[in-house]
Amino acid sequence: QVQLVESGGGSVQAGDSLRLSCAASGLTVSAYGMAWFRQVPGKEREFVAAISWNQSVLRYIPSVKARFAISKDNDENTLYLQMNNLEPEDSAVYYCAVDRTIRGTVVITTAAQIGSWGQGTQVTVSS
Repeated sequence: QVQLVESGGGSVQAGDSLRLSCAASGLTVSAYGMAWFRQVPGKEREFVAAISWNQSVLRYIPSVKARFAISKDNDENTLYLQMNNLEPEDSAVYYCAVDRTIRGTVVITTAAQIGSWGQGTQVTVSS
């Protein structure tokens, strides 16, 4: 079955950088759109960034567009999220997600499109 394992979270100061990784097994990331979501206690899970299956389309929420970069390494079968100039508002549990549709034509922006989730990794940014 599909398994997504995130790593790379941690506690940092505002302005620092982190790179999140999501190692996939049970599927080939080159055939699927993938995304990162985040969630803080008491709030709904929020879409952060997505990459289409063929990497031709990238999508971000406005608050991270200039600071975060999503990418896939097909050889490593891994999804990444490079996060620069982190802000306290970025503090959350970050989840890796894969499209429910192979070679989907609609880039992920909502949780309804997700087939599988990772277990999450905590990111805490102090001011």
